[in-house]
Amino acid sequence: MAKDAPPRWDRRMQQRLARGEAAALGELYDRFASLVHSQAHRMLDDEDAADLVTREVFGYVWENPDAYDPKQGSMRSWVARLTHRQSVRRLRDAETSPYRAAEGDDDAPGPEDLEERVRRATASARADYIVASMPAPLRAALELAYVQRRDYRQTAADLGVTEDEARRRLRLGLQLLSTANTRPLEGSSPPGYGRSL
Repeated sequence: MAKDAPPRWDRRMQQRLARGEAAALGELYDRFASLVHSQAHRMLDDEDAADLVTREVFGYVWENPDAYDPKQGSMRSWVARLTHRQSVRRLRDAETSPYRAAEGDDDAPGPEDLEERVRRATASARADYIVASMPAPLRAALELAYVQRRDYRQTAADLGVTEDEARRRLRLGLQLLSTANTRPLEGSSPPGYGRSL
């Protein structure tokens, strides 16, 4: 996972992309394509649109490797942020497209529905970012407990820690995740990634 990789990986990847190494783009795609596609699909609820966002995000990364600033966070978080921006743009464009308006689609979501969908998608993307940014021990405990459905005793055994330590890790991880839905929409992104998609 990119978060566990040293920041040096991120800088080297950026340098390789800047030199135009197609192999670097392939490696980046292999590492992050499932993240990008699943995040876009969750936001757009459309397989074709998620495929398109995935292509657009990696196309943007290929054309603008200097837009990534390693001082602002990992490449994983940057790619996730690009995915979020492009998915929100697609949601808003779909709502305001002249074709949809000309079609007179009465079942089309209204502006309030669209904004609520964007808010939910933003909270989901924020939760993904928080999990990706967590220390590996907290992430591992949450994965065991909530993805693999282990109780805290099994989680402790799998991690080789005490039950108290497993409970502590789960509690801290959940506390961090709880902030995903409590922060306002404005300023919800990781700090400053200059140029957007």
